[in-house]
Amino acid sequence: MRNLLYATILGVTLVCSGCSDFLDEQVPQGTIDDEQLQNPDYVDNLVISAYAVWISAEDINSSFSMWNFDVRSDDAYKGGNGTEDGDVFHSLDISQGIMTTAWNISDMWQRLYNCISRANTALQLLNKMDDNTYPLKQQRIAEMKFLRGHGHFLLKQLYKHIVLANDESLSPEEYNNLSNTTYTNDESWQQIANDFQFAYENLPVTQADKGRPTKAAAAAYLAKTYLYKAYRQDNPDNNEVTSINTDDLKKVVQYTEKSIMTAGGYNLEPDFHNNFRPEPEYENGCESLWAMQYSMNDGTNNGNCNWSYGLIVPNIPGVTDGGCDFYKPSQNLVNAFRTDNDGHPYLDNFNDNDYNATTDNADPRLFLTIGMPGFPYEFNKKYMMDKSSTWSRSNGLYGYYVTLKQNVDPDGGYLIKGGWWGSPMNHIVLRYADVLLMRAEALIQLNDGRISEAISLINELRNRASQSTAMIADYPSLYGVTFYVKPYNGNYTKDEALKMLKFERRVELAMECDRFFDLVRWGEADKVLNKYYAEEANDCTVYSNASFTKNKNEYLPIPFAQISASNGHYTQNCGGW
Repeated sequence: MRNLLYATILGVTLVCSGCSDFLDEQVPQGTIDDEQLQNPDYVDNLVISAYAVWISAEDINSSFSMWNFDVRSDDAYKGGNGTEDGDVFHSLDISQGIMTTAWNISDMWQRLYNCISRANTALQLLNKMDDNTYPLKQQRIAEMKFLRGHGHFLLKQLYKHIVLANDESLSPEEYNNLSNTTYTNDESWQQIANDFQFAYENLPVTQADKGRPTKAAAAAYLAKTYLYKAYRQDNPDNNEVTSINTDDLKKVVQYTEKSIMTAGGYNLEPDFHNNFRPEPEYENGCESLWAMQYSMNDGTNNGNCNWSYGLIVPNIPGVTDGGCDFYKPSQNLVNAFRTDNDGHPYLDNFNDNDYNATTDNADPRLFLTIGMPGFPYEFNKKYMMDKSSTWSRSNGLYGYYVTLKQNVDPDGGYLIKGGWWGSPMNHIVLRYADVLLMRAEALIQLNDGRISEAISLINELRNRASQSTAMIADYPSLYGVTFYVKPYNGNYTKDEALKMLKFERRVELAMECDRFFDLVRWGEADKVLNKYYAEEANDCTVYSNASFTKNKNEYLPIPFAQISASNGHYTQNCGGW
């Protein structure tokens, strides 16, 4: 049996591990003649196909936003109707009973390689184009390598030991002989970085088409790749961080220089909430470095809506009937937004008490990230949240909180009913706030006298948070809450600054699906999550049997179907799967 399946897109044979089940644009096979090879329109169609697959190939159960897999973090509960509703995600939620045969683990692997295949198909023809006939050749190659890098990056976060399909010139038989252990963990990250490096060197500063990556987007992804690479996990027998590489950290600093970002017009939005609004005037704002582009009323019967958040919508009777109420913020996350009398988070004991709206200070980002009982859902006072089945299909098993970042006001005209619920709101893959945090983290870890600069970057986000109250300005008077967030203003050690940085990443990027991967990258997943399970069991009883196994649960297993079909070329991850 072959480990890599073949499929046909627009008449061109490509290679993809398990992708044939998900192709939606198959046409009869044909021979590509020289005239087609030099036809810019033909190649443009392949490029467009490589972009389109990031919309058409994702699914409510395999969202490329990764929310389905963020339930492994301390940010969110699985949600839904109960533990049997999406049972494979319940296993991820409690780190128990995860099977190599689980459909969701195999499905995500296949879908992501499908996306990589589209990029490789376009690259095959782009490489044969004449530069004079197709002046955009190098730029389009850079775009395709960026997309390929994105696919490999997500796979690497999920599965660690992956096949690097980064040579589009290979023959089918050569693809069949690829191994998922050809490269060490460090070498794999470098292969991904190489694609982003090419993109950085060949992409323009700005793009007329907002969905195409720019030079700054490539720089940001290059920095993110090197940040992951810096935390070395190269022992094949475990997932422990053995060292933090200085050269990689310096690359992070290099590619997060402000001049790179400002040249493309990127900066922080004046209000944090602007990043999570569906209105056209807020889409592709100054903070959005690269986003998946969704749309409605575009002649496709709303087929280009974002349906991947369809399971997240709450079940409001007569309004969002059929809403499945998955991906619910945890009590632990809510508590992280509490602030002390100095306007700073409780770094060491934030979870000692549950947030109380009438007595606690809170970072305003709490009310822009999480919908809570006693407050309006999506800032619409017509839908006041309470502790009823409307806001918890599980009748409180997973609590009554709802994520706000992915949902939209039901009355705003941006919620569409199809097979599931969809909206045209973009999914931001890279935003400027993350660039600031990556730079701050690298500076702190380097510890070369620039910790004060790192703190100033963190403070940019804290200062922005204090001003992000346009949508919630009446909350203090109506609901008795107290907004209070202040910058740090002292001199701090490396350990103190790192603790601040890690906390800031959590509250700034909460429910944006980075949290679990951050914990794995730092080598802290087992410690943090087992503590979380123990503390959370009283609020969410599903965690009474939860346990995170170090050197196993950091990564998903390589799917059984892929191992079986690999002719011995694939090796399972450590942990005794």
